[in-house]
Amino acid sequence: MTLWVASADGHQDFPLANLPHGVFAPPGAAPRGGIAIGDMILDVAAAISAGRLHGPDAEAAAQPTLNAFFAMGAAARQSLRAQVTELLTGPPAPELLHNAADCAMKLPCAIGDYTDFYAGIQHALNVGRLLRPDAPLMPNYKYLPVGYHGRASSVRPSGLPVRRPKGQRKPASETVPSFGPSRNLDYELEMGVWIGPGNELGTTIPISEAASHIAGFCLLNDWSARDIQGWEYQPLGPFLAKSFQTTISPWVVTPEALAPFRLPQTPRDAEDPAILPHLLDEADQAHGALDVTLEVLIQTQSMTTPHRLSRGHAGHLYWTPAQMVAHHASAGCDLRPGDLFGTGTISSPEPEGWGSLLELSRGGRTPIQLPNGETRRFLEDGDTIILRARAERDGLSIGFGACHATVAPAS
Repeated sequence: MTLWVASADGHQDFPLANLPHGVFAPPGAAPRGGIAIGDMILDVAAAISAGRLHGPDAEAAAQPTLNAFFAMGAAARQSLRAQVTELLTGPPAPELLHNAADCAMKLPCAIGDYTDFYAGIQHALNVGRLLRPDAPLMPNYKYLPVGYHGRASSVRPSGLPVRRPKGQRKPASETVPSFGPSRNLDYELEMGVWIGPGNELGTTIPISEAASHIAGFCLLNDWSARDIQGWEYQPLGPFLAKSFQTTISPWVVTPEALAPFRLPQTPRDAEDPAILPHLLDEADQAHGALDVTLEVLIQTQSMTTPHRLSRGHAGHLYWTPAQMVAHHASAGCDLRPGDLFGTGTISSPEPEGWGSLLELSRGGRTPIQLPNGETRRFLEDGDTIILRARAERDGLSIGFGACHATVAPAS
């Protein structure tokens, strides 16, 4: 096959092997569905009009939200992927492309619900050791994927600023809480999981079928106001400390693109409890994990280039995405196309792979030294956080695009 999009040849994120879906707005035009290829975006609606794509799958992928396309499941994705591959390796049609740098990226879906999990066991251990040194993990952690219901309305695509939230804060040195801007603003390195077909209320999704309900993946920064969180989270968990904004990378990398980058789930320690039957599937254990390397970079206002804070791996998640799906639906909750999950903060065992400043600064007690002489306990106004991820194997490489936002002062 001869690819006629020159920038896609060897592209670090969006070669022909990737073809992620998203929603974009060309200059002066309305949002519509597109597919990333190199430094360009294939306009799906224009390709339909030109007779180069056809069928209900293409029509759904051309819409300004991809909920209907995600609802169609794997067969529609695979059919359209084959069509797009044929288009991009057939007679050139540059008029169907837009320069990505000239376009505005939108949320890929109308997000009905957002759930954030806590499946990064190393992050859970690191945070638990700060709070409960003798028992860092709660007794339920190794029995089920712990999660909480987040706020879908404040999910935003990469590139938009995140405003420092206000809230009640009560450090140990103060006897009563005060209200004001968060002093301990943090990021969390996560992957996002987009839901496809879903289930009806009162039904479940068997673990053996759960992977078929995943429409794709993205990067996700679950911004966290640690000082607000520390005061408000007992007894019901995260609330205002998490709901002010979540930033995601706008391209949805499909399960088909990630098929060559599957791994066996990391074996559990011998003393860990057995997985309960409704969360155990041998195929999922054999290739349900993702061979994806992730990194976090910071660029302060005085930096000319970003500095890498950490580099971790998605294989350190204690639960697979399919187990999150099966668990979420196990009580009869209906998952709907376009729902979004966060995996929880992904941290590696080594400090070089820790996925939040809370961990890297040991709860703010050990400031991080940056190469330009600055230090950070937590984020300051004007700091930009950039998440990146890549899957590489046997000479094949695909990426997710950047997930970045700059901290704006509190209103």
